[in-house]
Amino acid sequence: MTKLAIIGGTGLTQLEGLTLLKSERLETPYGIPSAEFITGEFNEKPVVFLARHGNPHTIAPHKINYRANIWALKQLGIDDIIAVAAVGGISAQMVPAHIVIPDQIIDYSYGREHTFFSDTNHPVTHIDFTHPYSPALRAALIAAAGQGQINISTDATYGCTQGPRLETIAEIKRMERDGCDIVGMTAMPEAALAKELGMSYASISVIANWAAGKSEGEITMAEIEQNLNVGMANTARLLKAFMD
Repeated sequence: MTKLAIIGGTGLTQLEGLTLLKSERLETPYGIPSAEFITGEFNEKPVVFLARHGNPHTIAPHKINYRANIWALKQLGIDDIIAVAAVGGISAQMVPAHIVIPDQIIDYSYGREHTFFSDTNHPVTHIDFTHPYSPALRAALIAAAGQGQINISTDATYGCTQGPRLETIAEIKRMERDGCDIVGMTAMPEAALAKELGMSYASISVIANWAAGKSEGEITMAEIEQNLNVGMANTARLLKAFMD
């Protein structure tokens, strides 16, 4: 049976409805992962859950030990990863509280440990990253959304910024010209690392707010929290439909 992991981002440090069977903290050659790995059952199906930013939420996007997280999941026998992330909306249809299953990434992050093959003990390895998200896993999530009558967008480019600050209006304008539909801080190097270790990876991106310059006034945490409450409730419905 394929083993599934869910990585929870901002707004999803715990997976409601997860029946706990085991909780363990692992060490890796790349350091300590973000949090304990929670093994349990969700919708009566086995799953491993990891809070990307720690639990409680204390690790900034650029400080996450992505290599440790992904390496540990591989050691746990994980085949498929669904990464839940809070993002900002850039394109007109990417409204707050909406769910997106992105299909492409543009990486604007820097200084992150982004490969398992960076030292001289490994041969230079160039993975095919044409499709950063698994087409099969994306198709299954899209089908589950239809089954659960959950409104989603199925084609979007995720622009990954460094964080933890939000972006300027000029940066969002540049990203829009580049073709980005949503903006977040955690897709990279997480997606590439999963690909390096042969795991299928897809994202459920929840729009927490309009990106800078896309709405009147400044972005507030109250606004983000309100939208995430709605979006994460629909994400839980989507995950249950996916695991039916």
